[in-house]
Amino acid sequence: MKRLAWINGAVCDLAEAVVPLEDRGYLFGDGVYEVIKIYNGKPFYLRPHLDRLQKSASGIAMEIPYPMEKIKQEIASLIENSACKGGYLYMQVTRGSAKRDHLLPGGTRPSMVMYVREYNSPATIEEIKPLNCITLPDERWLNCYIKSINLLPNVMARHKAADAGAQEAIFYRSGGTVTEGTRTNTFAVIDGVVRTHPESKLILSGITRMIALDLLDKLNIPVSEEAFNLEDLGKASEVWTTSTGMEIVPVVTIDKRAVSESVPGPICRSLIEEFWKIVEN
Repeated sequence: MKRLAWINGAVCDLAEAVVPLEDRGYLFGDGVYEVIKIYNGKPFYLRPHLDRLQKSASGIAMEIPYPMEKIKQEIASLIENSACKGGYLYMQVTRGSAKRDHLLPGGTRPSMVMYVREYNSPATIEEIKPLNCITLPDERWLNCYIKSINLLPNVMARHKAADAGAQEAIFYRSGGTVTEGTRTNTFAVIDGVVRTHPESKLILSGITRMIALDLLDKLNIPVSEEAFNLEDLGKASEVWTTSTGMEIVPVVTIDKRAVSESVPGPICRSLIEEFWKIVEN
């Protein structure tokens, strides 16, 4: 495939893509983003992603610089011209370029960029690599529902996880309340009920999280959007994570403790199978 980038309406080779030095995304992390999976050359659940992009931009008092219909057309064109059949599209909107000042600039047009990358998803459940996780205090800000490009706390948590031989860190707030992962939402089967943190400012409401909840309802599996703590997590019979990039991935250990003998567990396996049916259709 061709590695192309789209910058405010202009298309170029990804290796040649640049943004101004005084772009506020670069200087302040003043921007929001989305990652959209591409299956069979088509963007997956595009509308929910764009709705969330709008919600994130509104959360930081920023306008999206193009109408949503225009953005949809540009996304379709970029995927087609890239000849990408399987991968992801990254899109980012910043407040634009202005003289460096913490005060929000007036009259600055936001800047929007997109690019496409190939990504090979597992073809069978056996190809999915279960995650080893650690738990860490959630030191992020209190507006995690905004998909901000300020990701340094997530980056450092992933670094700590890697140092511990793990692939993901699961955050918890004061009192031990589990929120989510550095790049994922967290699900746990506790006393026969699937639990995940409810939508709030403390988590990013993932698109794959939404799909998983719909599938659990379809499968008549008891589910509750109810916060749980580290003690609950420790006695869970199944734990898995969801995200656009990783889809649905079972967790095999947490803080070096085995979650269960069977990974993925029966509920997680059913979810993965149902999710792939959506992708195929």
